[in-house]
Amino acid sequence: MKLSEMKQILAEGDIQLTRSLGQNFLHDGNQLRRIVETAGLSKKDKVLEIGPGLGPLTESLLADAGEVLAIEKDRQLAYFLKSRFTAAENLTLIHDDALDYLQRTPRDWSGWKLIANLPYSVASRILVELAQSERGPERMVVTLQLEVAKRLMAQADDPDYGLLTLLVGLCYEPRDWFKIPANCFFPAPQVDSACVTLLRRTAPLLNLAQSKAFVKIVKRAFSQRRKMMFKLLKEDWPEEKLAVAFERLKLSLEARAETVSLEKFAEMTAQLNFH
Repeated sequence: MKLSEMKQILAEGDIQLTRSLGQNFLHDGNQLRRIVETAGLSKKDKVLEIGPGLGPLTESLLADAGEVLAIEKDRQLAYFLKSRFTAAENLTLIHDDALDYLQRTPRDWSGWKLIANLPYSVASRILVELAQSERGPERMVVTLQLEVAKRLMAQADDPDYGLLTLLVGLCYEPRDWFKIPANCFFPAPQVDSACVTLLRRTAPLLNLAQSKAFVKIVKRAFSQRRKMMFKLLKEDWPEEKLAVAFERLKLSLEARAETVSLEKFAEMTAQLNFH
């Protein structure tokens, strides 16, 4: 779908885009092809697409995948998509808030791939929701703001390393990413974007019960970034047990959360989770 076609559809349908919904539509054909190639689709694949908009990515997904489930929050866009793809037998279109849908309708996504230009306003929350689900997608190929992509790819001590890195990274390994300039979207956002590939870990770092404790630990550890992590964690765990864990992990009692790796946080969780 060319930019001129996109503008024409919006004008003829009197479709008003809403900034609060993070509606910035990718129209660059080269970037769309690159996203689909990165996903490595076959007719055996089931794809979840969130925020299809006018459907430029949806069109390619329908051609290459066996099944596509698309969730669109905007009523006018959902109506347009239904009319545009009325003959597509492998498309299920849902008019709903994607985050609400995921939280309200738990399901097994383990045999699915998430491939989406995520709405900027909810991209992080959607990724965390799927990453923390018991059966998340095997692969997530997502376009989001460049600053969010950097947080997903960050390592300990990087400026972008933080809570999002850990909440997603516990179950997913970040792989490749590529930058997408702002002028590839309409309307053009004020920042550049990036497409990131996340693969579900074949060997979980923690079991389900420990994963819930991990979330509690990292949220507490990053609740006040300037404070020493040990002092923050004392609000939830006995000081003596924390001291033993820090010693075993060779962590300074003065360490701050942004200096502690994902693996160290996982090891700490295993020790503090009372087995």
